[in-house]
Amino acid sequence: MKIFKQSNSLVQTTLATLITALAIGGLATTLYSAEPPAGAATTAPATNSVEPKATAPEADKAMARKPLTGAELYSIHCNRCHPSRYPTERTAAQWKTIMLHMQVRANLPGSQARQILQYLQENSGR
Repeated sequence: MKIFKQSNSLVQTTLATLITALAIGGLATTLYSAEPPAGAATTAPATNSVEPKATAPEADKAMARKPLTGAELYSIHCNRCHPSRYPTERTAAQWKTIMLHMQVRANLPGSQARQILQYLQENSGR
């Protein structure tokens, strides 16, 4: 019985060592295969796309983003947490109080909060 327990312990130790070696070998193989071979050229794969040509300064100006309006900022920021309200649902004074609170809650930059407030007050119901 004593010999059986010793051989059982030996088999378990051997099996655990074998599993560990296989796991480490598999991990090493995976990591090694992810790296390009030493001295290999690192060129981009060939595609059928056309290289973009340099653009004229006028084209860059035309592609420049225009600043967002108060209505767009209102739609972007306020719809993150709740459905947006119509500006006519509140008075200009109520919108000012709400925006003071929501600027902090939504972590809005001051300039964007002012634009949103201006939009809401210009379109308020009263």
